[in-house]
Amino acid sequence: MKAPYDWIVPDWPAPPGVKSLITTRNGGVSSGAYASFNLGLRTGDDEAMVHANRQLLRAWLPQEPKWLRQVHGAKVVGADGLVGIPEADASIARNAGTVCAVMIADCMPVLLCDEAGSVIGIAHAGWRGLSLGVIENAVRETGVAPRELFAWLGPAIGPDAFEVGSDVREAFLTADPAAAEAFTPYRAGKWLADLFKLARQRLARCGVRHVFGGGLCTHRDATRFYSYRRDPVTGRMAALIWLDPAQAHPE
Repeated sequence: MKAPYDWIVPDWPAPPGVKSLITTRNGGVSSGAYASFNLGLRTGDDEAMVHANRQLLRAWLPQEPKWLRQVHGAKVVGADGLVGIPEADASIARNAGTVCAVMIADCMPVLLCDEAGSVIGIAHAGWRGLSLGVIENAVRETGVAPRELFAWLGPAIGPDAFEVGSDVREAFLTADPAAAEAFTPYRAGKWLADLFKLARQRLARCGVRHVFGGGLCTHRDATRFYSYRRDPVTGRMAALIWLDPAQAHPE
């Protein structure tokens, strides 16, 4: 799959039938602070522009994405047959053509699939979701042994830009003292947090051995990525994953 503009196709050893895509801020019709491929309806952008961008995205997908109302929690929903937009921060699908999706603008998208290409999933993993266990919940809901899963870490605010308070650090250390490795002292009462390392630690703890991606910083690259921490008035990108109907296994 070749993505348009500078959108990202994850580089990971997923089976051929697993397709995934990360949009960037480029290639759409929004203007000003939202320029140009804003997909978020709750950002303050002209809704007509957002819907136009979503239609452009739809041309690259087998179905309309199963959007979520993301609340920085740890709830996982089944995307197959999903009606409406539930409050959740992760979804799982087993049917060909179902598009699991999350929107991002500093929080990390974590993509999942199994070696057999029978199940896919996605999680919206900011610090709150990570600390609450959104990754572990998504791994569990795949119903697959963790050692048979692949994970890919998408663009997120990087470890040189993500300043947090001691409360954030303690939220992770309470669950796992090893999380201290993901925090660098910055100034009085403040730390720099490494979301990529925290996600890798969480995946390792629940048995996922094959982890790829990580390292693309949304905060650093203003020409390619939206960043809420950098620009409080900004758009949203999307991370999407699905099983290709053209390569679905016959019943």
